Amino acid sequence: MKPSTEASRLVLVGSAASKAMSPGLWNPVLQKLGSGWTYEAWDVPPGGDLAGVRRRLLDPGIVAANVTMPHKHWAAETADGATDAVRRSGACNLLVRQGNELVGHNTDITAVSVLLGRQFQRHALLLGAGGAARAVLVALSGNVGTVSITDRDPRAAEELLALAGSLGVDARNVTWQQAQDLARDVSLVVNATPIGKDASDAPAWGGKPLAPDAVLYDFVYAGHTTASVARARELGIRSVDGWEHLREQAVAMVPLLGLDGQARLLLQQTLERLRAAI
Repeated sequence: MKPSTEASRLVLVGSAASKAMSPGLWNPVLQKLGSGWTYEAWDVPPGGDLAGVRRRLLDPGIVAANVTMPHKHWAAETADGATDAVRRSGACNLLVRQGNELVGHNTDITAVSVLLGRQFQRHALLLGAGGAARAVLVALSGNVGTVSITDRDPRAAEELLALAGSLGVDARNVTWQQAQDLARDVSLVVNATPIGKDASDAPAWGGKPLAPDAVLYDFVYAGHTTASVARARELGIRSVDGWEHLREQAVAMVPLLGLDGQARLLLQQTLERLRAAI
């Protein structure tokens, strides 16, 4: 990998960053690469001191920061420069420090594109309207018929609907109950909510039968198989779980951080060990 003189710290910024899997995933990989880098978590609650976070991210010791819920929109706004994916989505999950500037990337979009491929989706149902849902919407743009959006926060749903319009995507907002009823007819169900983190949670869409050609994309990863994924398997429906998404978005970071290509294999191996140990 590229040698580093000062910068040696990767961080994760989020409301529950210290509970996330990323430090446990990245630190063994960085150690095996002999990078001298470390990965740490910064818990920043909603409404926290984000101006202070930005100042800390410009410290010479910082390499980059992953950004997770609920700060992906803030990250897009605070970036001094950004990729087209960030500009289109309004969400950023990776800020790379370049001197006194932060450059925004969205590896969530890369991961969704890799895991869903270029299969046309006749009707996508987005459960949740935050940064993860934005990534899916951008990844699908130009390759989707209709998108139905629901979120318990009407403002978030309206913002995502506006984004769909800017992308030329035929979209509509529906109520949570309407979404449960629609699920049986769509070709893609996306769980972009925390539903499933608790082992007692029911499937995000309610668990009714899905269309034979449907795909479930569940952003949640946990020490258990989420009810959404378990139900999809019962129905014989293809599912993509949060662990797969975590892997692909991490792999997409490798070239952006200037890491050796060996990091890709190490990330996959480490993630498999972590999952097996839980």
